[in-house]
Amino acid sequence: MRSMYSRLLRCLLGSRKRAAAVVAFWVLAAGLLAGVAPALESVEDNASANLPPAAADSMKARELVRAQLPGRDATPAIIVVRGEGADAATQAGEAVVRITSALSRGAGPDQATDVVSTVTAPDAATGLVSRDRGTQLVIVPLTGSPSDESFQNAVDEVRALASDRAGPTEVAVTGPAGIATDTVKVFSGGDKAMLLATVLLVLVILLAIYRSPLMALVPLVAVGVAMRVAETTGTLLADAGIITISSQTASIMTVLLFGVGTDYALIITARYREALLDEPDRPSAMQTAVRRTAESVLASASTIVLAMFALLVAASPALHGFGPYLALGVAVMALVAFTFIPALVLLFGGGVFWPGGVDKAAERSRGAGVWHRVAGLVARAPVRVVTAVIALLVVMSAGLIGYQESFNTLSGFRAATESEHGQKLIQEEFGPGEIAPSTVVVHDGNDLRSGPASTRIATALAGADHVARVGQHPRFGADGRTVFYDVVLDLDPYGSEALDAIEPLKKTARAAADRAGAKDATVLIAGETAQNADIRSALDRDTTSIVLLVLALVTAVLVLLLRSLLAPLYLVATLILSFLATLGATTFFTVTLLGDEGIGNRVTAYIFVFLVALGVDYNIFIMSRFKQELRTTSPAKAISAALTRTGGVVSSAGLILAATFAVLMTQPIRELFQFGFAMAFGILLDTFLIRPLLVPAVVHLLGHRALWPTRPRPTTPLTPVTPPAETAGSTGRLLRAFTWIAFIEACTWAGLLIGMYFKYVPKTTELGVRIFGALHGAAFIAYVLLTVLLAIRLKWRLGRTTLLALLAAVPPFMTVAFETWARRTGRLPEPPSAPHPSPAS
Repeated sequence: MRSMYSRLLRCLLGSRKRAAAVVAFWVLAAGLLAGVAPALESVEDNASANLPPAAADSMKARELVRAQLPGRDATPAIIVVRGEGADAATQAGEAVVRITSALSRGAGPDQATDVVSTVTAPDAATGLVSRDRGTQLVIVPLTGSPSDESFQNAVDEVRALASDRAGPTEVAVTGPAGIATDTVKVFSGGDKAMLLATVLLVLVILLAIYRSPLMALVPLVAVGVAMRVAETTGTLLADAGIITISSQTASIMTVLLFGVGTDYALIITARYREALLDEPDRPSAMQTAVRRTAESVLASASTIVLAMFALLVAASPALHGFGPYLALGVAVMALVAFTFIPALVLLFGGGVFWPGGVDKAAERSRGAGVWHRVAGLVARAPVRVVTAVIALLVVMSAGLIGYQESFNTLSGFRAATESEHGQKLIQEEFGPGEIAPSTVVVHDGNDLRSGPASTRIATALAGADHVARVGQHPRFGADGRTVFYDVVLDLDPYGSEALDAIEPLKKTARAAADRAGAKDATVLIAGETAQNADIRSALDRDTTSIVLLVLALVTAVLVLLLRSLLAPLYLVATLILSFLATLGATTFFTVTLLGDEGIGNRVTAYIFVFLVALGVDYNIFIMSRFKQELRTTSPAKAISAALTRTGGVVSSAGLILAATFAVLMTQPIRELFQFGFAMAFGILLDTFLIRPLLVPAVVHLLGHRALWPTRPRPTTPLTPVTPPAETAGSTGRLLRAFTWIAFIEACTWAGLLIGMYFKYVPKTTELGVRIFGALHGAAFIAYVLLTVLLAIRLKWRLGRTTLLALLAAVPPFMTVAFETWARRTGRLPEPPSAPHPSPAS
C-alpha cells in the first residue's frame, strides 16, 4: 500500500511538468462545472429549513387546512395602518379604504388571493381595529413559496401600493409574508461583503505568517478552486433533489472552506519547508511532506465529513439538510489540499519563497522560541498547568446558568426591517398574539355541524389560559367533519411561553370534544407558534442523538489514528470541556451582556458539531506528531518536540480559522453572529489553551501510558524500583478502587443527566432519576474520600490533589447548570413556593 501511494505521489508531483498538469486539471474541472451548473440562488431552499418534521402535528394540521379550506394555505401579509393625532381613527379608516380599493381592483400583485379589511369584512372588525380605533389591519394572503423571487416581488408590490395610498398615516407590511421576505433580504445583503472581508482578512494573516506574496496566494487560490468545484457540484445535486442548500448553509460553507483550506495548506507547506532541510530536491521534499501529513490531514477531513453526515440522523429539516453540502465542500477541499496545493507550490518553484528565500523558510520550520518556552513550562509543572486550565474552563462554563433559546426570527435581525416595525405596532395596539394567530383543528368521524361539539369547543377555547380571543365563527371543512378555530394568544407567538401553551390548548379542545360526545376526535394546531413548538421538541431529541453520535465518531477516528484506547478518552474529554466553556462564554456575551433574547434554537447543535469536528483537528496534528517522535525518543521529549514543531503552524492555522468564523459576526442575523462568535472563541481556546497546554500536560502526567495500550520502547534502559510487597499490594488495591469508583461516578452522572432529560417527556417516571441520583451521590462521596486517601498514601502534591478535586466537582456543577437551564426554558416547572401561614393559624 505504501509503495502504491509513493508511486501515486511521484506520478502527480514528480516534476514541475506533472505539477502543471495537476493544476490544469483542477482549473479545467472548475471551469467545466461552472458552465453546466445552475446558479446557487436558484436552488436555495430557505423555507423547509424553518419547518418542523413532516410527521409533526403542526404539519398535519397545515395539510388539513390546505385540503379542507382552499385558499387558506396562502401566506398572509399584514398591512398595519396607524393614524396620527386627534383624527387618527378617521385617517386610518380612509387609508384602509384606499388600500383595499386598490388591491381589489387588481392593482396589487397576481399572488394576492383576497383582501380582508373592515371594508370587505365588516363583521371581522373586532380583530382588525384597535381599541382606540386609531390603528387598523389589512390582511393580504399571498400564494407561492416565500423562498421564490416572485413571492418576494409580490410583497414589495404590496408595500409600495400601501405606501402610495397611506396618506398621512403610518404604514408597515409585516406578518409571515413580510418576515420571510425580510429574512431573505437580510441574508442576501451581506454575502458579498462577507466574502470580500474573508479574503482580505485571510490574505493579511497569510502575508504575516509566510512573509512571501506567492506563498500567501497559494491557499487563497486553492480555496477558490475548491469552493467553485464544491458549489457547482452542490448546485447540480440540489437541482436533482438529492441534497438541500439554504442561504445560511452557503454562508457557513464560505468561511468553513477558507478556514479548513488554509489550515491544510499551512500544515502541508510547513512540512515541505521542514523537508527541504534534509532534501534539496523540491519534488522529493514535497512528496515527503505530503506523505508525512497525509495521515493527520485525512483524519481531520474524515472527522469533519463524518460529523456533517451525523446530522442526517436528525428529524429536523434545519439539521438534517445542513450536513451533506458542507461534507461535500470539506471532501473537495481535502482533495485539493493533497493535489492542487503541492502542485501549485512546485509550479512556482523557488520564487514561492521570495523575498526571503528557501533557506530562511526552511529554518523557520524548526519552531519559534516562544514554543520552546511553552514546552518547557508544561514539562516543569504539568499538574499546575492542568489545574489552571481546567479551572479556567469551568469558570467560563458558568455562563450556562443564563442559557435560554429563542425561536423569534424577527428578534434575531441585527438590522432594521419593516416587518419588525410592523410587529411592534401590532403588539402596541392589538396585543402580541395578533401577529401570528393559531388555528385549532378538530377532526371527527361524524359530522360536527349539527351537534353541540363545535360550540362547546369554541367556548372552552375562549376560556383557556393565555387565550386573548377566539374567532367569532368557526369554519367547517367541506365534509363537515373538520372544524377550524382562529385562536389569538395573549403572548408573544414566538416566545417560549407561547410554545409551552400549545399542548395545554390541545388538551382543552380535546376535553371539550369528549364532553360534547366527540370522543374519537383528533385535535391538532396549525400556525407559527405550533410549528415552533414542534421544532423545539424535535431539536431537543435530535441534539441528544447528534451529540452521542458525533462523540462516538470522533472517538473511533482517534482510536484508528493513534492505535490507543486511553488517548481518545482524554482528548474527547478536552473537547467537551472546551464546548461547555465556549457555550457558557457565548451565552454570557450575547444574552447577558448584549441582551439577545436567547441563543438561536439551532445554534447550540451547530456549535457542538463544528467545534468538536474542527477542535479535534489540532489534537490530531499534535498527537500525530507525538506518535512520530516517539519512534526515536522518550514520551516527555516527544511531546515537547511535537509541541515545538507544530506550535507555530497550528497556532497560525487556528488564528486563521477563528478569524474566518469571526467574519460571520458581520452578518445582520443573530444566529450567524452567535455562531461566528462561539466558533472564533472556541477555536482560540483549542488553539492557545487546549492544544499547547492541557493536552501536552496530560501526556506528561501519563508518560508511557499516554497511548495505552501501546507502550513506546524506552530509548534508555530503565531501572525499576520495587516497593515492598505489602505496600505495593495495598496501593494497587487502592488505585483499582479509585479507578472503578471514578468509572461508576461517570456512568451514574451520565444516567442522571439522561434521566433528568427524559423525565420531562410525558408518560415517564421519576424512578430512574431517583436511582441514578442516589448512586451518583454515593459515588461522588466515595470518589472524594479515595482521592484524599491516595493523596496521603502516594504523597501527592497539592496541585494534583486540587486537580482531582476540581474534576470531582464538574459533574455536580453541570447537574446544577442543567437543572437551572431546564427551569429557565420551561422544560422543568419552577418548584412550588411554600404556602404562607394564615393569620388564624
